[in-house]
Amino acid sequence: QVQLVESGGGLVQPGGSLRLSCAASGFTFNLYAMIWYRQAPGKERELVAAITSGGGTTNYADSVKGRFTISRDNAKNTSYLQMNSLEVEDTAVYYCNAVRWGPKGGEYWGQGTQVTVSS
Repeated sequence: QVQLVESGGGLVQPGGSLRLSCAASGFTFNLYAMIWYRQAPGKERELVAAITSGGGTTNYADSVKGRFTISRDNAKNTSYLQMNSLEVEDTAVYYCNAVRWGPKGGEYWGQGTQVTVSS
């Protein structure tokens, strides 16, 4: 069955780094764009970063530009979110999302991983 499994979250001090991973299975990973979202307590889910199916194009929320990097390894069916210079405001549950548009499209979500930035 389809699975997206996030890992790599945890507690980190401000200024620190974390690398999130999203391992995919059960679908043709290299046909899907990958998007990382986050949701902080009391706030709406927001898009953090996105990458096209082939990895050639990326986009970022203004709040994370220059600090976060999204990537993917289609041979390993895995997407990554490298987060540097973390701020308290980055505290949230991070979700990965796989999406394919068009008549054969579909969308899948992971269960989320908690990232807490605190001193």
